[in-house]
Amino acid sequence: MPKMKSRRSATKRFKITPTGKVKFQRAGMRHNLEKMRGKDKRQQSDEGVLAPEHAKGVKRLLGKG
Repeated sequence: MPKMKSRRSATKRFKITPTGKVKFQRAGMRHNLEKMRGKDKRQQSDEGVLAPEHAKGVKRLLGKG
């Protein structure tokens, strides 16, 4: 049986943690950062964890489930 192919766009946008959660990079950190508070920049730079109801579809795109 051939190998499962993953969606290349999904592999660039999401990472799966060892516990099975799906992490993603938050939007809004490309430009106009001088207008943003330091606290907001720090919170935006953290990777977010995808909600379980969305993670199921993303894992399917990645070929993991």
